[in-house]
Amino acid sequence: MTSSPDSSADDATNAGPLTIAQIAERAGVSVATVSKVVNGRVDVAPGTRDLVEALIRQHGYRRQKRPMKANPLVEVVFHELQGLYGIEILNGVAEVARGEHLGVVVTELQGRHTPGRGWVEDVLARRPTGIISVFSSLTDRQLDQVRSRDIPLVMVDPTGEPSHEVPSVGAGNWNGGLAATRHLLDLGHRRIAVITGPEHMLAARARLDGYRAALDMAGVAVDPDLVCHGDFQIEDGRRFTRELLRLPDPPTAVFACNDGEALGVYQAAAEAGLRIPRDMSVVGFDDLPMAEWNIPPLTTIRQPLKEMATTAAEMVVALSQGRPLPRARIELATELVVRESTTPPVERS
Repeated sequence: MTSSPDSSADDATNAGPLTIAQIAERAGVSVATVSKVVNGRVDVAPGTRDLVEALIRQHGYRRQKRPMKANPLVEVVFHELQGLYGIEILNGVAEVARGEHLGVVVTELQGRHTPGRGWVEDVLARRPTGIISVFSSLTDRQLDQVRSRDIPLVMVDPTGEPSHEVPSVGAGNWNGGLAATRHLLDLGHRRIAVITGPEHMLAARARLDGYRAALDMAGVAVDPDLVCHGDFQIEDGRRFTRELLRLPDPPTAVFACNDGEALGVYQAAAEAGLRIPRDMSVVGFDDLPMAEWNIPPLTTIRQPLKEMATTAAEMVVALSQGRPLPRARIELATELVVRESTTPPVERS
């Protein structure tokens, strides 16, 4: 019969982290079984694994011998790996990894923003030098498991509010939304639509808040009909632009909160026989390489994706070497890049 994680024969003796042997004694299992759980082996009964993990979360554990050396790998976790966004991130991580003689392992979550069951066991078995989670997050249980094995974790562009316990790197999303909208206001636009991402995502909320702040400072009321919540996909830009163009008073400009959505705006405008920017101005967000290839080239907010990834990789290396981070949260500046997709609005008859 196994024990409860709360049972403790000698609290004075076990005031600090437990050894594997002590965890095994409390759980009523063998040292080999605890070792399998610690190292991410899958051949352990779920109930036994849960019990051992609960003891590790509650007490922590210490190794009686010198800690097992991490493998020279950086694990990069993407919610979805497609397009140039991921390439920019990987280029930044690889730049640091090469200098530190580290390999790069990529996990793709197929559109989910949280790894599924079994992922953390694979990571524990690989014992990477550190993990970089991109536009995704870990469950509390996964965080506990990674933390208990002393595997450094850094978030890039976290989907929720940055935790003080997990280092993170992001961009000035609010400032970017403000700059994009101000640019259109300065050109004379007042009917400015916004196509953003999901409301529960930090970046989407911040860019939308920047848009609203710019309108407020210019004395322009936010029209709910011009605010569209998408999922940062090309199809969102196409679908919402079609709907916006059917309004009695359609927008003269669109702020698309990523370059993919901006591409969808271009497509819908072309279907409707409109020319950009003569009939509709468009601003994107990211400044991926494709922004310059659009016809006309896209005015957008440059998000320093490669630099964000480089910074995250440097943070992982520092943590793996036992060096403290000067700051747990680093936010890099965004910048308006003006090209040929924006112009003053044409007077409507």
